[in-house]
Amino acid sequence: MAADLGTWWDGVELWVVQLWFPLQFVVVMAAVVPVCLVAAWAVDRVVDRVAAALRGSRG
Repeated sequence: MAADLGTWWDGVELWVVQLWFPLQFVVVMAAVVPVCLVAAWAVDRVVDRVAAALRGSRG
């Protein structure tokens, strides 16, 4: 299964590398921006919960 994922990823990477640069930018941003938004949302939620737990234990 891991080998299949590696093969698939190699194919995607080769496809992106062969694109014209402006299209590479669009494809990468279409993938990276949502991932970064989800990661930022997750970090925000974790920090809020940790801060609330610390605030509750002090009082």
